[in-house]
Parts: sequence; structure tokens; C-alpha cells
Amino acid sequence: MYEVIFLIVLALIWIVFATIQDIRTREVANWLNFSLIIFALGFRFFYGLFSQSNFGFFYQGLIGLGIFFVLGNALYYGRMFAGGDAKLMIALGVVLPFSEIFKINLRIFAGWFFIFLFVGALYGLAVSLYLGIVNFKKFRGEFSKRLKGKRKFIYPVMLIGLVLMVFGFIENLFFYLGVLVFALPYFYLYAKSVEEVCMIRKIKTKYLTEGDWLYSDLKVGGKIIKASWDGLNKKDIELIRKEHKEVKIKQGIQFVPVFLISFVVLVYFYFAKLSWNPFWKPEIFFELFRF
Repeated sequence: MYEVIFLIVLALIWIVFATIQDIRTREVANWLNFSLIIFALGFRFFYGLFSQSNFGFFYQGLIGLGIFFVLGNALYYGRMFAGGDAKLMIALGVVLPFSEIFKINLRIFAGWFFIFLFVGALYGLAVSLYLGIVNFKKFRGEFSKRLKGKRKFIYPVMLIGLVLMVFGFIENLFFYLGVLVFALPYFYLYAKSVEEVCMIRKIKTKYLTEGDWLYSDLKVGGKIIKASWDGLNKKDIELIRKEHKEVKIKQGIQFVPVFLISFVVLVYFYFAKLSWNPFWKPEIFFELFRF
């Protein structure tokens, strides 16, 4: 158990620093993520040298690294994560295998990911609501403009939602699905309006950093620098600085705090399952941690 506590404390320290860095600079340094991987794997290896179970604890860390490497890259190339977020998730893959039994670790992985998605949804909604309220006048104008321009898309989707709600008299599931489909266009327009009003910034090119996202394609000399998900590299930044003093970039929501909250919640439920005395015991999480 002490080895698990050590990994938890190690991860908490690293994630707190990553959260502070993300809030202050909107990026997480590679050395921070990679050093967590090195320290966690190094600890697992040396623990295995003196453990009666040999290297089972170390091997589970490698398996977690592999699983979260695939997951982190899937979320990155699926354009749900920025590079720093994906690397932090990969690093957590080394920490989260608390057991030497693979089946138990799979449940821990599933539990953490479920918590992560839930916390991430609430966090994203809260931040976007805050940004929309702070910039309400601009947001209202942008939302109205998009609403008028997307009527051909909105009305058919709303009609499908209404049809599904009618089928809800036969099966309740159709009603809830219909409500979701009916509201979906408004959620989409809301998200795009918040992005346009609150996430687009014009900055001086001297402040550009690697990974920044261009708002749109930019012509520099005879070259077009694409506004890609991968962001700007050093060569792109050098070219831009030669011809432009200011550019528009798109900023995302700082998402690393979700990692911190999700990890703390997971640790709470994990130790609660080990017969500690928690003040709240929702059964769904304990089903995930049945061991």
C-alpha cells in the first residue's frame, strides 16, 4: 500500500504543477510530463528489485503506459486534446495501475476515464457559461447571427427530435433521445459562438509560441501556413514574424484542472473501497472497483 501512496503523492505534485503552468501559460512543458513517466517507472522498477512479487508492479506500469499511449493519441488525433493534455494522460497511465493484477487495473482505468469524462463535461460547461456571461453582448450578437445563418440545418434536426419525442409514448428512451437531438443544434451554435467571441485573440507575433493555433490560414510570402490542429512550429513562427506584427490565434480552454480533479476523485473512491470511512458512497463507482 505504501508504494501506491507514493505514486499518488508523486502524481499529485506533478499534476498540481502542470495545472498551474496550464493556467498561467496555456501549455504544459514536455519535461514535466516526461519526468513523471521516468520517475514513476523508475520507482516501480526499484520497488520490483526488493519486492517479493518480483517485477509485477513494474510490468503493470508498462502496460498502463501502453494503454494510455493509445488512448492519449486517439484523443489527440481525434482533435479532442491538445498535445500537452495527451502527454499528461500518457504519463498518468504509468501511475494508475495501483495493483499487480491486470483485471483490477482495468477497472481503475475505466473508473478514472468515466470520472474524467463527467468532470470534463461539467468543467467545460461551467467555463463556457462564464465566458458567455462575461462577454454577453458580443456573444448574443454572434449567436443570433449564427442562428439565422443555420436555419436550414437547425429545422430538420429539430424535426427529427420532435419525431423521436413522439415515439417516446411507446418507449421512454426515444423521448430522452429526442430531447437531446432537439437541443443539439443550439448546443453546437452556443459552443461555436463562445469560441468565436471568447477564444479568438489577436496577439503580437513576438509572443507566439510553439503549438499556438492560427485562427485561419496565413499567407507568408509565397507560402500558405495552414491553421492545423498540430499548431505552429518554430519554422512557421520565424516566417510569420518576418512579415506580420500581429496575427489571430485560437485558444482552447485550459483543461489540465480536469486531470487534477478527476485524479483526486479517483483516489477518494479507491481508498473508500478499501474500507476507509467515506462520507459519500455512490454504488456505481464501487461496481467499477469491485475486487
